[in-house]
Amino acid sequence: MKKITLLLFCLLTSTYLLAQKPSNESISITGKVVDANTNQPLEYATVVLKNTKTQTVSGGITDQTGSFNIKNPIGTYEISVEFISFKTIKYPVQEISSNKNLGTIKLYEDSSSLDEVVVIAEKSTVDIRLDKKIYNVGKDMTVKGGTASDVLDNVPSVDVDPEGVVSLRGSENVRILIDGKPSALVGLSGADALKQLPSDAIERVEVITSPSARYDSEGTAGILNIILRKGKSSGLNGSVNVTVGDPKNYQGGVNLNLRTEKINVFSNLGYSDNSGPGVYNSDVTYLSNGTIDSIRVENRDNERGRKGFNANFGLEYYLNKKSSITGTIFVRDSDGNDISKNNISSFDALDNNLYNSTRIQDEREEDQTLQFSLNYVNNFNENGHKLTVDLQHSASKENESAIITDINPETNATNELSIDNLLQADYVLPIGKNSQFEAGYRGSFQDLASDYVVVAPNLDPAYNPSNNLEFNQNVNAFYTQFGSKINKFSFLLGVRAELTNIDIKLKNTNENYNKNYTDFFPTVNFGYELTDDQSFTLGYSKRLRRPHSRYLNPFESRESEVIFSKGNVDLDPTYTNSFDLGYLNTWGKITLNSSIYYQHSTNNIARVNSQDIRIVNGKETNVLVRQPINLSSEDRAGFEFTANYNASNKVRFSGSFNFYQFETEGEYTYNVTEPSTGILTPITQNFNTKNNSWFTRFDAKITLPWGVQSQTRVFYYGPKNDAQSEREGILSTNIALSKDILKDKGTLVLNVSDLFNSRKYEVTSYAPSRENPTNITDQIFQRRMRQVSLTFTYRFNQNKNQKERKTGGNGNDDGGGEEF
Repeated sequence: MKKITLLLFCLLTSTYLLAQKPSNESISITGKVVDANTNQPLEYATVVLKNTKTQTVSGGITDQTGSFNIKNPIGTYEISVEFISFKTIKYPVQEISSNKNLGTIKLYEDSSSLDEVVVIAEKSTVDIRLDKKIYNVGKDMTVKGGTASDVLDNVPSVDVDPEGVVSLRGSENVRILIDGKPSALVGLSGADALKQLPSDAIERVEVITSPSARYDSEGTAGILNIILRKGKSSGLNGSVNVTVGDPKNYQGGVNLNLRTEKINVFSNLGYSDNSGPGVYNSDVTYLSNGTIDSIRVENRDNERGRKGFNANFGLEYYLNKKSSITGTIFVRDSDGNDISKNNISSFDALDNNLYNSTRIQDEREEDQTLQFSLNYVNNFNENGHKLTVDLQHSASKENESAIITDINPETNATNELSIDNLLQADYVLPIGKNSQFEAGYRGSFQDLASDYVVVAPNLDPAYNPSNNLEFNQNVNAFYTQFGSKINKFSFLLGVRAELTNIDIKLKNTNENYNKNYTDFFPTVNFGYELTDDQSFTLGYSKRLRRPHSRYLNPFESRESEVIFSKGNVDLDPTYTNSFDLGYLNTWGKITLNSSIYYQHSTNNIARVNSQDIRIVNGKETNVLVRQPINLSSEDRAGFEFTANYNASNKVRFSGSFNFYQFETEGEYTYNVTEPSTGILTPITQNFNTKNNSWFTRFDAKITLPWGVQSQTRVFYYGPKNDAQSEREGILSTNIALSKDILKDKGTLVLNVSDLFNSRKYEVTSYAPSRENPTNITDQIFQRRMRQVSLTFTYRFNQNKNQKERKTGGNGNDDGGGEEF
């Protein structure tokens, strides 16, 4: 680790020296650009400075608050301020010899020019800012016809495994928000729900690795904030898209937006019908005193089919020029049919076949979600004095039933219902020109009921996983923070208090569990602008990981007779202290964002493999049980960098690299009961381990002849080992081709996901420990095969490159408050 730190220090130092520029006597031209009708800031407005003597042209763009700060040599300038669909303001030629503040510049809408504007500079796929990374989905062809899971899997620092589990910087404990808030769009089982949300409904994804006190403390690795599309352009406009693919992938979507002076109506409608083959093969070697006793081979073919409809309707009403109220309704209804065929063979130590069987699971699933949201925003003035109030109610229902045909046939069914309510209020008060005070409250309340029933004639009653769980979680949170900027130095200090109450009832066994805890979560963020092109950030935050209902529910999966996954009702939260040092540098056509991070977690939640002995086909058999437990601690340290290089208007490259080292300490003791004797045998597993892993990706966007756009993305995930498993490296390649047709109103995209069909997870697991295993499991898991799809998009009353105005009553599309 010392060598890595030294290497990174040298990298940052050399980058700093390369980026130094000769100093010239210069002045600053500042100001703020707003919509004259709503007084809301206009992000990405262009300020053009033309030196009348040298005829050179320079300038800049506004940030998310509408502000700009441009440094130029002393001279005589003609200044103009421009924004799409607004009338340009031009200032008379003037000599500027000292710093000049143009004040608040109000632009008026020019609807007559809306369809004539062409944006020359394309917004990059990844926008790098001091407090977050913003991944713009609209510019990424490789996710066309995909889902939210595909979008997240293409975000730098993020990985989505074959089961749909999302991780950030190698950690699965990441908080996923929709428009800055917890949402029913994530559903009862977030992984499956993300596969149902079409990529076309997503505008961008924000990666927040050092969240301020404004955000939930949930998520020790950080926050992924998914921002849905909400049109802001005047008049009626929208787009229609259709996708066909192989394996079966049929999708259709409509995005509509109607904006007038008093209202803004937006909607996203989508329908999908898809199916995909997958494989899961496992070889379990059973050992006795270090020698092979028997081998069990399972080759499972999965065919997953799903049909679904989702709709998001919103109406924003401008009460006056300073306030608005927005109502949103989200509906999702989907049906799934998953068939798993598991061919099982068992052999003795001499490779003699003991028996063969086929276990078929036919599972049907129905998911329904209904969510209502209400948002009120009052902008007291144009300087950022603001009050925001959010109300949200959602109900999610999930019904599953499965028929398992085998030597020992069985049926099982799961019925889940979750009612979630959210109340949130945020207040922002600017103090002077460079300081800001914030305070707020968030209350989230969840009531979940899960009834799981297994019926099997030959099932051992001692291991019947049937259960009826009631889960109630109430979290009341209060926060305050203060930030200021002093010359080139800025800071944001905050603290968040959260009061958590969790009640769990296992009705089948009449067991009750209650957990109450009150915690304080300080956050510290510093920034220093070395030059206009270079800046450093330093962040600290304390965060936690609450075990969700799926981790607490002790039901067992039933696809296999010898490999089970289950929850642990007695889990406690994990607490993590996170540190992040970042460096941003832009010179010429290259932008580099790098960071060093360190996380220390106590009471760490980890999924572990333990062994058990059960009667399988009339024989005592060692089985593998995978469940989450609390370990004592985990230390994680690493570094990452993201680089963008715009070689020309036709060639753009980007890449990212993340290396991390983790060290885990802890022991786990449990009892194994031998069915024939009833004797309890205690087993202690030591999980002390220290290892590292890395992953990287490379992206190339090239304009080919005849106006064809190409995009190639290559991923590689390095090998990863821990106390009980070894995972091989994974390579995957996506390519896409795009062509505009119908006078640029239509676009065709051909997308091939996992071109070489190489995205397979190969894992070897040891139980109870690597040093003294009683069984060794070799697994190969491929959830989805190579996918080829063709997407057609048609736009009406909007240009292909038209930027959306961020002028709604709240002036903030992400629901997460203003970033200081």
